[in-house]
Amino acid sequence: MRGRSKITEELLALSARRPRRPSRYGRSTITRGLLATILLSITALAQGTGGIKGKVRVEVGSPSGVVITAYQGEREVARAKTNDKGEFVITGLQPGRYSLSFRKPGLSVGRIDDVEVRAGKIRQLGDRLIMTVDEGSLALIRGSVFTAEGRSFPGVRVELARIEPDGSLRKLDGRITNETGSFGFRLPPDPARYRITAKADGMETASKDIEVDGAAVYRLALQLRRKQ
Repeated sequence: MRGRSKITEELLALSARRPRRPSRYGRSTITRGLLATILLSITALAQGTGGIKGKVRVEVGSPSGVVITAYQGEREVARAKTNDKGEFVITGLQPGRYSLSFRKPGLSVGRIDDVEVRAGKIRQLGDRLIMTVDEGSLALIRGSVFTAEGRSFPGVRVELARIEPDGSLRKLDGRITNETGSFGFRLPPDPARYRITAKADGMETASKDIEVDGAAVYRLALQLRRKQ
């Protein structure tokens, strides 16, 4: 009995010497204080930098995936991409003046110079940049429609369809010939076969097939004859 009592007394003494764990309220207070300090530090750092925000429009296709690169002099300092709406934002830029380049395959390279960034501010560029098609990277179909007498035929409906591997046609686009009887289509340079069909009231339909095998200009002429 005496041995048990002695062990119990030693355990009680050892327990009394152990440091008490902080309550959950104490831990919560410490955590909140630490987070507040971190947030204040981030805010202080962010106030020393600025950013650029804008929207890119494209002549054809989707405005997503345009790569925007920010330069100071010849040095690249930041990069971003547009979303599905063509919007972009670049943050963390030191105050100063920047040049921006805009690139996407199939489109001409765009550039804006002398964009000033101020500390703690986001420079708004709006949607003033429109990227046009880089015709050197596309297959361009250029054609004309004539009458049986060889005169230009304006106002003709011209339809473009892709010829699928099984021989079926998938309609892609349509145009109306201008006052000189001309029309045009822009296509990806991937190998494919297309059918161009011209239609007009009182005239027989005329069609021609074109095989595209790369970026180039493909020309054709269609002649419409009166229905018998």
